[in-house]
Amino acid sequence: MSSLSIIILTYNEELNIEKCLIEARKLTKNIVIVDSYSTDKTLEICEKYDCKIYQHEFTNQAKQLNWALENIEFKTEWILRLDSDEYFLPELIDEMKNRLDDLDENIIGIFFKRRVYFMDKWIKHGGYYPTLILRAWKNGKAICEERWMDEHMKLLEGKSVTFENDFVDDNKKNLHWWIAKHNNYATREAIEQLNSKYNFLDYQPVKADIFGTQEQKKKWLKEKVYNVLPLGVKPFIYFVYRYIIRLGFLDGFRGLLFHILQGFWYRFLVDAKVYECEKKAKESEKSIKEIIETEYGMKLWVR
Repeated sequence: MSSLSIIILTYNEELNIEKCLIEARKLTKNIVIVDSYSTDKTLEICEKYDCKIYQHEFTNQAKQLNWALENIEFKTEWILRLDSDEYFLPELIDEMKNRLDDLDENIIGIFFKRRVYFMDKWIKHGGYYPTLILRAWKNGKAICEERWMDEHMKLLEGKSVTFENDFVDDNKKNLHWWIAKHNNYATREAIEQLNSKYNFLDYQPVKADIFGTQEQKKKWLKEKVYNVLPLGVKPFIYFVYRYIIRLGFLDGFRGLLFHILQGFWYRFLVDAKVYECEKKAKESEKSIKEIIETEYGMKLWVR
């Protein structure tokens, strides 16, 4: 099989990282950990699997990943990104071993299908599966779009292919942690929505294209349809779309929890934070950037 490095970003992932590494080692021994100064046993576990470990202060996923690509010397032909709570299914491992060497030279990136688990339940419905994500690319041929939320890899040239089999996103941390994480995500998503309106961030995102890849289509729908709906209305419409129209109710009770929390509560929280920022900016006559940095303590890179 062609030479491959796997890069994993970590922070206090002792509950998840070992499963990730066990499956990753079936593909390659070239595993690079970029850690944000974990205080649990994450690094101890990574050392057990002979990973190369680097530490760097965390700003967001995109900046952390691009720091790694710019500062770490990867000597392999391919690079693959995994999160600490993700792992390969055996079928995908076999597909990687069988197909990677036979790809055309103009294939620069590989999309994989992601399965999301919530409370040990595979969320199959609600339009949540399959999600296609660009996770492997030829060395030096991709960067991560520097978004605060929902970042994607961007190929610098060439074409991509989609593999048939899945990888799994299955975080073993509890609901308290999940809610805290999504509260943080809501802040980041609010920044993205405010930027789409006020244009204060400096990056070149993945192009929104209704006729493009799945991620380009989703971005087009988010920017051209979802984001223009009134605040407070969007979460209701989105939840009905996912739970009723896209059959999310077929995921059972844990699916109901997931679709309410991720498809409604989280989206409503984003709207609330957008509303709060705009209200405070209007009342104080400060810029949206100043409000975000003051209220949420996030240093933004700007135009």
